[in-house]
Amino acid sequence: MTLRNHRILSAALATTLAGGALAGALLTAPAAMADAWRDKEYWLKESGITNAWQVSKGAGVKVAIIDSGVDGNHPDLKGVVVGGTDVSGAGAANGQKSIGAKTEHGTLVATMLAGRGHTTPTASPSPSATPTVPPAGGPDGIVGVAPEAQILAVSTWLGSPNPGGKTDQEQIPQAVRWAVDNGAKVINISLGSTSPDWPQSWDAAFLYAEQKDVVIVAAAGNRVGGNVQVGAPATIPGVLTVAGLDREGQASIDSSSQGISIGVAAPAEDLLGGMPGGGYAQWAGTSGSAPIVSGVAALIRSKWPEMSASQVINRIVSTAKDAGAPGKDPIYGYGVLNAEAALKDDVPTESSNPLGSIADWIRVHRRGDFSAPTEAPVASPTSAVPTLANPTVPVAKTPAQVDDALPAAVVLGFGGLFAAIVAGAAIQLRRVYKNPPAAPEEAETGVLEAVDPPTKK
Repeated sequence: MTLRNHRILSAALATTLAGGALAGALLTAPAAMADAWRDKEYWLKESGITNAWQVSKGAGVKVAIIDSGVDGNHPDLKGVVVGGTDVSGAGAANGQKSIGAKTEHGTLVATMLAGRGHTTPTASPSPSATPTVPPAGGPDGIVGVAPEAQILAVSTWLGSPNPGGKTDQEQIPQAVRWAVDNGAKVINISLGSTSPDWPQSWDAAFLYAEQKDVVIVAAAGNRVGGNVQVGAPATIPGVLTVAGLDREGQASIDSSSQGISIGVAAPAEDLLGGMPGGGYAQWAGTSGSAPIVSGVAALIRSKWPEMSASQVINRIVSTAKDAGAPGKDPIYGYGVLNAEAALKDDVPTESSNPLGSIADWIRVHRRGDFSAPTEAPVASPTSAVPTLANPTVPVAKTPAQVDDALPAAVVLGFGGLFAAIVAGAAIQLRRVYKNPPAAPEEAETGVLEAVDPPTKK
């Protein structure tokens, strides 16, 4: 089973969850073997995370996961999910129902980001005794990058037709606003797209997050899914976009795209995470790289609560290990994630986000008066499908009127230029008609390689 047959939800943006294919044989290891998964979390040491834990483990920070829903009953997530919502119209009110084309995806992301592991339940001393089921936390299972952080689960339906009837253009901005309004200091969006552009309906929501000082981390997407170039939302200015690395620390051929918006690179192959229902899986993709970086952002925000989102992002990218071409490049961004340096190095204070600002982008590219409100609009209580109000998005100015008294020579000159453009377009259309381009593949940001289902009691 692959992701290549997913249907595009909208013409404006073909967005899919990073799920993947069940390419490997099913594993049937008992729950007691969960610690074997812990031993395979190589990125904890290689990315400097275990040393960063000497400074912070993310306590007091809420991270919103905009995804397919998070199973808060997974052994490694008990007590970790402290709030949630559904913006699809098809999920559970608390965001903990796994939905969409790849139902497992949100739980995989959540365990990698803030899993706490667990202790294997003790055996009953007698048939009549009740087994002990300890809370999350222990030597078995998956431990996340920020194991003391809290999760807000925001469920979306992406990657296949939504029975709730809401498009990605409606779900994403509502999800971002809800996360901001409910205390998220970091938002993880492990979604991919085939287009660098995003709907105008997203502008105000990402601007709102920027104004409210929230760090947004997004996956770059994968070449294996047809994403040679980074697509939205990873192209939005100010978003910390994460590229993928292979096991040798080089840019992953399959699990990373490229683009000028990339900020940092993190592991993307041979990843491990929890599955809904209590199992585990091995997977790959930049949607697994993103929660690694989101977790580091949570560590920083826990250590320095007063630090701005721009400073958090600057600390992560400025301490990254340079890779590829010297300086920032479209494959590694500023370099390879170094969590220990991000938590321990002295970093000069920067007031601006090194990855840009959505506010500045709106001023230039939407050509409207920059007057978006800082507070979310109040939705009508009778509205069945709450969406962002149009006034929150800057409106394009009316073009200036052309003087009717232009010299005849100018008019004739532009007329000739227009005729030449039309003729050239006609020739190009005939060429395309004779040689139509191949349909692009849909976005993929991850591959699910093998799973270990929960042991039946």
